[in-house]
Amino acid sequence: MLERLEIESFVVLAEELHFGRTAERLHVSRARVSQTIQGLERRVGAPLFERTSRSVRLTPLGRRLHAEVEPGYRRIRAALERARAEARGVEGDLAVGYLGTAAGEFVMDVVRALAGRRSGIEVHIHETQIKDMFGPLRAGQVDVLVTQFPVAEPDLARGPVVMRVPRMLAVAANHPLAAREAVSVEDLARDRVFACTGEVPAYWQEHLAPSLTPGGQPVRRGRSAATLQETLAMVGAGQGISPVGADVARSYAPRGVAYVPFHDASPLEYGLVWRAAGATARVRAFVATAERVAGEQVAGERVTGEQVVGDQAADDAAGRATAGG
Repeated sequence: MLERLEIESFVVLAEELHFGRTAERLHVSRARVSQTIQGLERRVGAPLFERTSRSVRLTPLGRRLHAEVEPGYRRIRAALERARAEARGVEGDLAVGYLGTAAGEFVMDVVRALAGRRSGIEVHIHETQIKDMFGPLRAGQVDVLVTQFPVAEPDLARGPVVMRVPRMLAVAANHPLAAREAVSVEDLARDRVFACTGEVPAYWQEHLAPSLTPGGQPVRRGRSAATLQETLAMVGAGQGISPVGADVARSYAPRGVAYVPFHDASPLEYGLVWRAAGATARVRAFVATAERVAGEQVAGERVTGEQVVGDQAADDAAGRATAGG
Protein backbone atom coordinates (compact mmCIF):
# COMPACT_ATOMS: atom_id res chain seq x y z
CA MET A 1 0.00 0.00 0.00
CA LEU A 2 1.42 3.37 -1.03
CA GLU A 3 1.73 6.13 1.54
CA ARG A 4 -0.09 9.41 0.92
CA LEU A 5 3.17 11.39 0.58
CA GLU A 6 4.50 8.86 -1.93
CA ILE A 7 1.45 9.27 -4.15
CA GLU A 8 1.40 13.06 -3.82
CA SER A 9 5.14 13.41 -4.43
CA PHE A 10 5.00 11.19 -7.50
CA VAL A 11 1.97 12.90 -9.07
CA VAL A 12 3.15 16.45 -8.37
CA LEU A 13 6.72 15.77 -9.50
CA ALA A 14 5.35 14.23 -12.69
CA GLU A 15 3.54 17.54 -13.30
CA GLU A 16 6.28 19.95 -12.25
CA LEU A 17 9.34 17.92 -13.30
CA HIS A 18 11.21 19.99 -10.72
CA PHE A 19 12.05 18.95 -7.17
CA GLY A 20 12.04 22.49 -5.81
CA ARG A 21 8.59 23.41 -7.11
CA THR A 22 7.24 20.03 -5.99
CA ALA A 23 8.54 20.65 -2.47
CA GLU A 24 6.90 24.09 -2.43
CA ARG A 25 3.53 22.71 -3.47
CA LEU A 26 3.67 19.95 -0.88
CA HIS A 27 5.08 22.22 1.87
CA VAL A 28 7.97 19.86 2.59
CA SER A 29 11.71 20.08 2.02
CA ARG A 30 13.34 19.26 -1.31
CA ALA A 31 15.32 16.52 0.41
CA ARG A 32 12.07 14.97 1.69
CA VAL A 33 10.67 14.82 -1.84
CA SER A 34 13.89 13.25 -3.15
CA GLN A 35 13.94 10.65 -0.37
CA THR A 36 10.26 9.82 -0.89
CA ILE A 37 10.69 9.31 -4.63
CA GLN A 38 13.75 7.14 -4.07
CA GLY A 39 11.82 5.02 -1.59
CA LEU A 40 8.97 4.66 -4.06
CA GLU A 41 11.34 3.58 -6.81
CA ARG A 42 12.84 0.96 -4.51
CA ARG A 43 9.35 -0.40 -3.83
CA VAL A 44 8.53 -0.48 -7.54
CA GLY A 45 11.92 -1.97 -8.41
CA ALA A 46 12.84 0.42 -11.23
CA PRO A 47 13.43 4.16 -11.81
CA LEU A 48 10.35 6.29 -12.41
CA PHE A 49 12.26 9.51 -13.25
CA GLU A 50 15.38 10.27 -15.22
CA ARG A 51 17.41 12.92 -13.40
CA THR A 52 20.20 15.08 -14.74
CA SER A 53 21.76 18.25 -13.44
CA ARG A 54 19.44 20.22 -15.72
CA SER A 55 16.19 18.27 -16.00
CA VAL A 56 13.81 15.71 -14.55
CA ARG A 57 11.56 13.58 -16.73
CA LEU A 58 9.46 10.46 -16.44
CA THR A 59 10.76 7.13 -17.59
CA PRO A 60 8.47 5.01 -19.81
CA LEU A 61 7.51 3.03 -16.69
CA GLY A 62 6.90 6.28 -14.81
CA ARG A 63 4.60 7.56 -17.58
CA ARG A 64 2.53 4.37 -17.48
CA LEU A 65 2.28 4.47 -13.69
CA HIS A 66 1.31 8.14 -13.79
CA ALA A 67 -1.42 7.47 -16.37
CA GLU A 68 -2.97 4.90 -14.03
CA VAL A 69 -2.46 6.65 -10.69
CA GLU A 70 -3.25 10.27 -11.55
CA PRO A 71 -7.03 9.89 -12.33
CA GLY A 72 -7.65 8.09 -9.04
CA TYR A 73 -5.59 10.64 -7.15
CA ARG A 74 -7.64 13.48 -8.66
CA ARG A 75 -10.91 11.80 -7.77
CA ILE A 76 -9.82 11.30 -4.17
CA ARG A 77 -8.70 14.95 -3.92
CA ALA A 78 -11.98 16.17 -5.39
CA ALA A 79 -14.03 13.98 -3.04
CA LEU A 80 -12.09 15.25 -0.02
CA GLU A 81 -12.56 18.85 -1.11
CA ARG A 82 -16.29 18.32 -1.49
CA ALA A 83 -16.45 16.71 1.94
CA ARG A 84 -14.50 19.61 3.49
CA ALA A 85 -16.74 22.15 1.78
CA GLU A 86 -19.85 20.38 3.01
CA ALA A 87 -18.49 20.12 6.54
CA ARG A 88 -17.60 23.82 6.65
CA GLY A 89 -20.37 25.34 4.58
CA VAL A 90 -23.91 25.96 5.74
CA GLU A 91 -25.63 26.55 2.42
CA GLY A 92 -27.06 23.52 0.64
CA ASP A 93 -29.53 20.67 0.99
CA LEU A 94 -30.46 19.10 4.33
CA ALA A 95 -32.77 16.08 4.64
CA VAL A 96 -34.77 16.20 7.88
CA GLY A 97 -36.88 13.29 9.10
CA TYR A 98 -39.63 13.34 11.68
CA LEU A 99 -41.62 10.74 13.60
CA GLY A 100 -45.16 11.73 14.53
CA THR A 101 -47.43 14.71 14.10
CA ALA A 102 -45.90 16.81 16.86
CA ALA A 103 -42.41 16.27 15.46
CA GLY A 104 -43.59 17.21 11.98
CA GLU A 105 -45.13 20.45 13.24
CA PHE A 106 -41.95 21.28 15.12
CA VAL A 107 -39.83 20.66 12.01
CA MET A 108 -42.00 23.12 10.09
CA ASP A 109 -41.46 25.72 12.82
CA VAL A 110 -37.70 25.26 12.55
CA VAL A 111 -37.81 25.46 8.75
CA ARG A 112 -39.70 28.74 8.96
CA ALA A 113 -37.15 30.07 11.44
CA LEU A 114 -34.29 29.11 9.12
CA ALA A 115 -36.01 30.78 6.20
CA GLY A 116 -36.41 33.94 8.24
CA ARG A 117 -32.69 34.01 8.94
CA ARG A 118 -31.87 33.35 5.27
CA SER A 119 -29.48 30.59 6.24
CA GLY A 120 -29.21 29.21 2.71
CA ILE A 121 -30.22 25.74 3.91
CA GLU A 122 -32.71 23.98 1.64
CA VAL A 123 -34.63 21.57 3.89
CA HIS A 124 -36.22 18.44 2.46
CA ILE A 125 -38.71 16.88 4.89
CA HIS A 126 -39.35 13.14 5.18
CA GLU A 127 -41.79 11.30 7.43
CA THR A 128 -40.34 8.20 9.08
CA GLN A 129 -42.17 5.21 10.54
CA ILE A 130 -41.91 3.47 13.89
CA LYS A 131 -41.16 0.15 12.19
CA ASP A 132 -37.84 1.55 10.91
CA MET A 133 -37.08 4.32 13.40
CA PHE A 134 -33.40 4.89 12.63
CA GLY A 135 -33.04 3.13 9.27
CA PRO A 136 -33.37 6.28 7.10
CA LEU A 137 -30.87 8.11 9.31
CA ARG A 138 -28.30 5.32 9.21
CA ALA A 139 -28.76 4.88 5.46
CA GLY A 140 -28.11 8.58 4.84
CA GLN A 141 -31.63 9.20 3.53
CA VAL A 142 -32.03 11.86 6.23
CA ASP A 143 -29.29 13.91 7.88
CA VAL A 144 -31.08 14.70 11.13
CA LEU A 145 -34.20 13.24 12.73
CA VAL A 146 -36.75 14.70 15.14
CA THR A 147 -38.06 11.70 17.01
CA GLN A 148 -39.46 10.47 20.27
CA PHE A 149 -36.96 9.80 23.02
CA PRO A 150 -35.35 7.86 24.57
CA VAL A 151 -32.59 7.21 22.04
CA ALA A 152 -29.53 5.29 23.21
CA GLU A 153 -27.73 4.13 20.06
CA PRO A 154 -23.90 4.10 20.06
CA ASP A 155 -23.64 5.30 16.44
CA LEU A 156 -26.11 8.16 16.86
CA ALA A 157 -25.70 11.51 18.59
CA ARG A 158 -28.66 13.14 20.27
CA GLY A 159 -29.42 16.68 21.24
CA PRO A 160 -31.50 18.04 24.11
CA VAL A 161 -35.24 17.61 24.49
CA VAL A 162 -36.99 20.22 22.34
CA MET A 163 -40.61 19.31 22.98
CA ARG A 164 -42.80 17.54 25.54
CA VAL A 165 -46.22 16.14 24.67
CA PRO A 166 -48.73 14.90 27.28
CA ARG A 167 -49.63 11.22 27.08
CA MET A 168 -53.13 9.98 26.41
CA LEU A 169 -54.63 6.52 26.17
CA ALA A 170 -56.35 5.47 22.96
CA VAL A 171 -59.23 3.09 23.66
CA ALA A 172 -62.30 1.89 21.82
CA ALA A 173 -65.22 4.29 22.21
CA ASN A 174 -67.22 1.59 24.00
CA HIS A 175 -64.34 0.56 26.28
CA PRO A 176 -64.98 0.95 30.05
CA LEU A 177 -62.04 3.36 30.28
CA ALA A 178 -63.59 5.65 27.65
CA ALA A 179 -66.03 7.00 30.22
CA ARG A 180 -63.24 8.15 32.54
CA GLU A 181 -62.15 11.76 32.88
CA ALA A 182 -58.59 10.50 33.25
CA VAL A 183 -56.73 7.21 33.51
CA SER A 184 -53.70 5.95 35.42
CA VAL A 185 -50.63 4.06 34.27
CA GLU A 186 -52.04 1.24 36.42
CA ASP A 187 -54.93 1.00 33.95
CA LEU A 188 -52.56 -0.37 31.30
CA ALA A 189 -52.94 -3.72 33.07
CA ARG A 190 -56.68 -3.75 32.31
CA ASP A 191 -56.27 -4.67 28.62
CA ARG A 192 -53.76 -5.69 25.99
CA VAL A 193 -51.37 -2.94 24.94
CA PHE A 194 -50.24 -2.94 21.34
CA ALA A 195 -46.60 -3.61 20.66
CA CYS A 196 -44.54 -2.01 17.87
CA THR A 197 -43.29 -4.20 15.08
CA GLY A 198 -40.08 -3.74 13.11
CA GLU A 199 -36.72 -2.28 14.13
CA VAL A 200 -37.89 -0.78 17.43
CA PRO A 201 -35.45 -0.83 20.38
CA ALA A 202 -36.78 -2.72 23.38
CA TYR A 203 -35.94 0.20 25.68
CA TRP A 204 -38.08 2.53 23.53
CA GLN A 205 -41.07 0.16 23.64
CA GLU A 206 -40.65 -0.21 27.39
CA HIS A 207 -40.63 3.55 27.87
CA LEU A 208 -43.81 4.01 25.83
CA ALA A 209 -45.68 1.16 27.51
CA PRO A 210 -43.91 -0.53 30.45
CA SER A 211 -44.17 -4.28 30.91
CA LEU A 212 -45.02 -3.66 34.57
CA THR A 213 -47.11 -0.87 36.06
CA PRO A 214 -45.62 1.19 38.93
CA GLY A 215 -47.67 -1.04 41.25
CA GLY A 216 -46.10 -4.19 39.81
CA GLN A 217 -49.03 -5.40 37.72
CA PRO A 218 -48.00 -7.09 34.45
CA VAL A 219 -48.98 -5.37 31.22
CA ARG A 220 -50.04 -7.79 28.52
CA ARG A 221 -48.66 -7.17 25.04
CA GLY A 222 -51.23 -7.27 22.30
CA ARG A 223 -50.80 -7.56 18.56
CA SER A 224 -47.98 -5.73 16.83
CA ALA A 225 -48.56 -2.71 14.62
CA ALA A 226 -46.15 -1.12 12.17
CA THR A 227 -47.83 2.28 11.87
CA LEU A 228 -49.98 4.61 13.92
CA GLN A 229 -52.89 4.10 11.53
CA GLU A 230 -52.74 0.33 12.08
CA THR A 231 -52.69 0.82 15.82
CA LEU A 232 -55.72 3.11 15.85
CA ALA A 233 -57.66 0.81 13.52
CA MET A 234 -57.14 -2.11 15.91
CA VAL A 235 -57.96 0.09 18.91
CA GLY A 236 -61.24 1.08 17.25
CA ALA A 237 -61.97 -2.60 16.61
CA GLY A 238 -61.66 -3.31 20.32
CA GLN A 239 -58.50 -5.39 20.03
CA GLY A 240 -56.49 -3.47 22.63
CA ILE A 241 -55.39 -0.07 23.93
CA SER A 242 -52.37 2.12 23.25
CA PRO A 243 -50.64 5.09 24.89
CA VAL A 244 -50.23 7.96 22.43
CA GLY A 245 -49.29 11.61 22.50
CA ALA A 246 -51.80 14.43 22.74
CA ASP A 247 -50.83 15.41 19.20
CA VAL A 248 -52.27 12.11 17.97
CA ALA A 249 -55.51 12.77 19.80
CA ARG A 250 -55.67 16.20 18.22
CA SER A 251 -54.86 15.11 14.69
CA TYR A 252 -56.47 11.68 14.33
CA ALA A 253 -60.14 11.01 15.03
CA PRO A 254 -60.92 7.60 13.53
CA ARG A 255 -64.41 6.25 14.02
CA GLY A 256 -64.80 4.30 17.24
CA VAL A 257 -61.66 5.59 18.99
CA ALA A 258 -61.64 7.71 22.14
CA TYR A 259 -58.71 9.38 23.89
CA VAL A 260 -58.43 9.71 27.66
CA PRO A 261 -55.63 11.72 29.34
CA PHE A 262 -53.29 10.16 31.88
CA HIS A 263 -53.16 11.89 35.24
CA ASP A 264 -49.90 10.29 36.38
CA ALA A 265 -47.79 9.58 33.25
CA SER A 266 -44.77 11.64 32.32
CA PRO A 267 -45.00 13.43 28.96
CA LEU A 268 -43.45 12.05 25.81
CA GLU A 269 -40.19 13.79 25.01
CA TYR A 270 -38.89 14.61 21.54
CA GLY A 271 -35.46 15.67 20.41
CA LEU A 272 -33.01 15.68 17.53
CA VAL A 273 -30.80 12.76 16.53
CA TRP A 274 -28.07 12.58 13.88
CA ARG A 275 -25.25 10.27 12.88
CA ALA A 276 -22.34 10.63 15.27
CA ALA A 277 -19.99 10.94 12.30
CA GLY A 278 -22.36 13.17 10.32
CA ALA A 279 -22.40 16.46 12.23
CA THR A 280 -21.98 18.81 9.25
CA ALA A 281 -22.31 22.58 9.50
CA ARG A 282 -25.87 22.32 8.18
CA VAL A 283 -26.81 19.75 10.81
CA ARG A 284 -25.32 21.94 13.54
CA ALA A 285 -27.16 24.99 12.20
CA PHE A 286 -30.46 23.11 12.16
CA VAL A 287 -29.92 21.78 15.70
CA ALA A 288 -29.04 25.25 17.01
CA THR A 289 -32.12 26.76 15.40
CA ALA A 290 -34.28 23.96 16.77
CA GLU A 291 -33.04 24.67 20.30
CA ARG A 292 -33.83 28.35 19.87
CA VAL A 293 -37.32 27.62 18.54
CA ALA A 294 -37.94 25.20 21.41
CA GLY A 295 -36.94 27.87 23.92
CA GLU A 296 -39.31 30.37 22.35
CA GLN A 297 -42.17 27.89 22.43
CA VAL A 298 -41.57 27.12 26.09
CA ALA A 299 -41.65 30.85 26.75
CA GLY A 300 -45.20 30.92 25.48
CA GLU A 301 -45.10 31.87 21.80
CA ARG A 302 -47.09 28.76 20.97
CA VAL A 303 -49.99 26.80 22.53
CA THR A 304 -48.47 24.57 25.20
CA GLY A 305 -49.02 20.87 25.49
CA GLU A 306 -51.03 21.40 28.67
CA GLN A 307 -53.48 23.62 26.79
CA VAL A 308 -53.73 21.08 24.00
CA VAL A 309 -54.54 18.22 26.32
CA GLY A 310 -57.03 20.41 28.22
CA ASP A 311 -58.84 21.27 25.02
CA GLN A 312 -58.73 17.65 23.93
CA ALA A 313 -60.10 16.41 27.24
CA ALA A 314 -63.06 18.76 26.83
CA ASP A 315 -63.61 17.54 23.28
CA ASP A 316 -63.41 13.92 24.40
CA ALA A 317 -65.86 14.50 27.22
CA ALA A 318 -68.35 15.84 24.71
CA GLY A 319 -67.51 13.12 22.22
CA ARG A 320 -68.01 10.30 24.72
CA ALA A 321 -71.60 11.39 25.16
CA THR A 322 -72.32 10.59 21.51
CA ALA A 323 -69.60 8.03 20.63
CA GLY A 324 -70.14 4.36 20.35
CA GLY A 325 -69.84 3.33 16.77
